[in-house]
Amino acid sequence: MAPDISTTPRRSTTGLRKFLDPEQQRDWIEGEADLIDAEERLESLEQRFKYVARFQKLLRRPQAQDVLEILGVYGQTCIPIPRKTERHYWSVSCLPSTSDKPLVRVNASWMEFFTLYADGEGLRARFLVHLSHFTTDHSPAQGDVDEAFLEHCVTTPEDVGYFFPRGENIFGINVRGSASIRKFLAERRILRAIRTFNVTHMNRGRNAYQASHCYSLADTMLAG
Repeated sequence: MAPDISTTPRRSTTGLRKFLDPEQQRDWIEGEADLIDAEERLESLEQRFKYVARFQKLLRRPQAQDVLEILGVYGQTCIPIPRKTERHYWSVSCLPSTSDKPLVRVNASWMEFFTLYADGEGLRARFLVHLSHFTTDHSPAQGDVDEAFLEHCVTTPEDVGYFFPRGENIFGINVRGSASIRKFLAERRILRAIRTFNVTHMNRGRNAYQASHCYSLADTMLAG
């Protein structure tokens, strides 16, 4: 039988939709679902060995233990089904050679999610999220940032700052100090905002940064 040319072709499924339907994604964002991840990871030994030297260099930094612990929290709470989506839908890079000289960076699609920098002997984190999650009226208006809430989410108000990257409804948050970074990641409203942003961009398709994925760092993120 000849195909019905009047039928609209079905769009191919992209991103997280290959694994999770919209309801599962929403439930996970709200903390109402424990997703079933893959038991085994698909791994490239060539890719693992590619960044072993950088990983060993990172381990010699004074911030190394805090970096690994915080990455572990981020990987286990902020990325859905991280084993099943590793490298192809998100990645973590070790000492990436970009001008801002980060220690580690988590990406997905074409977007940066989370970056850790050296701050003297300590740490500074940068989060990218939707601006509308952090305004007093939940609109993407730059003049209505809920500064009181942000200050509540860190150990001292001086530990948090923000900026407005290019792009519609995108908000950057800087958090200084490992104690404040941990407190920030433990706040339920913050976690919901991070998860929403991450899911949005993981749904946009394959990760453009697969070649920079560091399996040694991902070991820590997937250890839970």
